Parts: sequence; C-alpha cells; structure tokens
Amino acid sequence: MGLPDLWFILIAVLWTGYLVLEGFDFGVGMLLPVLGRKDKDRRAIINTIGPVWDGNEVWLLTAGGATFAAFPEWYATLFSGFYLPLLLILLALIIRGVSFEYRGKIADTRWAAWCDRGIIVGSWVPSILWGVAFANLVRGVELDASHTFTGGFFSLLNPFALLGGVVTLGLFLTHGAVFLALKTDGDIRVRARALGLRFSVGTTVAAGTWAVWAQLAYSVAWTWAAVAVAAVSLVLVVVMVAKDREGLAFLFSALGIVAAVVLIFGSMYPDVMPAIDPANSLNVDNASSTNYTLTVMTWVAAALVPVVLLYQGWTYWVFKKRITVAHIPEPIGLSLTKTDDVTSA
Repeated sequence: MGLPDLWFILIAVLWTGYLVLEGFDFGVGMLLPVLGRKDKDRRAIINTIGPVWDGNEVWLLTAGGATFAAFPEWYATLFSGFYLPLLLILLALIIRGVSFEYRGKIADTRWAAWCDRGIIVGSWVPSILWGVAFANLVRGVELDASHTFTGGFFSLLNPFALLGGVVTLGLFLTHGAVFLALKTDGDIRVRARALGLRFSVGTTVAAGTWAVWAQLAYSVAWTWAAVAVAAVSLVLVVVMVAKDREGLAFLFSALGIVAAVVLIFGSMYPDVMPAIDPANSLNVDNASSTNYTLTVMTWVAAALVPVVLLYQGWTYWVFKKRITVAHIPEPIGLSLTKTDDVTSA
C-alpha cells in the first residue's frame, strides 16, 4: 500500500469522525423545535452540545484540508462540480454557528426564536445535502477526459442521491435523539427516547434500501461486510432504545454511521471521484500530490492527530454528566430594546 492509498484511508477516517460527531449535533439541532417546548427546554437541549459542537466541526476542516493537500485534483474537481450544494452547506454551517454563539447574548424571546430558526435550518440543510453529495460520489458523476465536471446541479438530484440524503437525514435524527436521551434527564429524556425509537425503525428501512441498491449497482464484493454491520447496528439501536439502554444505543448508532462511511469509500476505491465513464475517473494515483508532500503530511499527522484525539476526548469526559432543565439559570443576556442611560450633566 502506497502513500496515496494511505491518505485515502486517512481522509475516510476524518470523514468518519466528522459524521459520527457532527451527526448527533445535527440531530440535536433538528429536534430543537420538537423537544424544546419552552425556552429552558431548548436551552438545555442546546447545552448538551454547547461545549463540543465547534470542536466536532474541526473534523470537517481537517478532512477538507487533507483532501486539498493530498489530492489537489480531487479537491478542485469536487469543489467546482459540487459548488452549489457545498456553498449551501457552508452558508448553513455559518448561520448555525452564529446562532449558537449569539443566542444567549440577548435576553429576548424574538431574538431567541430567530437564533433557534438558524440552528434548525443550519442542521437540516447539511444533514440532507451531505447524503446527496456522498451518494453521487458512489454512483459516479459526469466528468470529461480532463476530469472537469460537465453535469449541472440538477444532475446531482438523481433518485439514488436523493435517497442518500434521506438516509443521512434519518441517521442524524436517530443519532441526535439517542444522544439527547443519553445526555438529558426528565421529560426531555423520555420524549427523546420515544423519538429515537421511531426514527431508528424508519432509518433502518431507508438505509437498508439504499445500501443494498449501492451494493448491487456500484460496489464491490467485500463491502457487503459493511452493509451487514450497518444493518445489525441499526437493528440493535432499535432494540437498545426499546430497552432504555441509551449508552449502547448511541454506540450502535455511531457504528452504523462508521459502516456507512466504509461502504461509501470502499465503493469508490481506487477512485476518489468516480465518473459515469470509468475512463474519466479520478483515482488515488492520478489525483494525488507528490510522494514528498505525502511523506511530510504523514509525519505531521502522526505527531498531531493523537494530541487532537486526547484533548477532544478530555472535553467529552469533562462534560459527560446529564443536563436537566433544573440546571438552566435565568437568561442574563442584554436587552434587545435600546435604552438611553445618558443623563445630563
């Protein structure tokens, strides 16, 4: 196995970390209007991911940076061909991040409502579009002989890709509901667990349909193992949620997402961006950087990735306890109404 193959695997690992960790973030954001009946409920829900959501997004930045450095032609073709969906994802993530950061700055119901809308929209859009994008990478896209994307935006909205968007939406909703059941107590925990049970059943059906379609039409023999692991994991999520075993349900939900990533990247390999015409595909060899660049990147990754894993693991350990509405104080933000405190001399 050469360095290009190694970096293909490492990029898959980075995407796995992002989708597992940011996946429950997205799920929590999408469930905010469903489980957050009152302001304190919504604040408790947001606080479950408050210490970790921005750290989880680092995995996306690292995956994008690694792709740019290790496979520059893949990066160029991907970002030019998928420009509109990736732009929509970026805008959604910006709106979501701003809403998280500024929601508590002003103590006003209208301000909180608009920030909540930003969190909700900023969670729904990426949850769907990431699935659409990855499904297109499995199916193959329209590339010419110079590896230039020749399809339009609507060519990406094919039935296989749209079902992929439904699958990631369901996976993240299930993952988020199970996470909330694990991280909260009281009424929110009970309702999150009930939603997790409903979502897990529907997600299992949708994901199973898409995985079998992908396997039969676009994948290789060994990725049947990933399909089997995903299927067993999602069924066990249903079982564990029904038995009120939130910790195990969350682990199996995460394992299902890991198996999905293995299926996606395993179906692509040795291509990094498959084309409808296989002769025009970008692969790990014709899209990679020089051997010297990949060698330097490997040493840097070997030194820094363990540090990242340690501090992120420490963060989750510190904030591991459950949150209840009773832990949420009264708002201390500024007033949205302008006041004139200037007095004449």
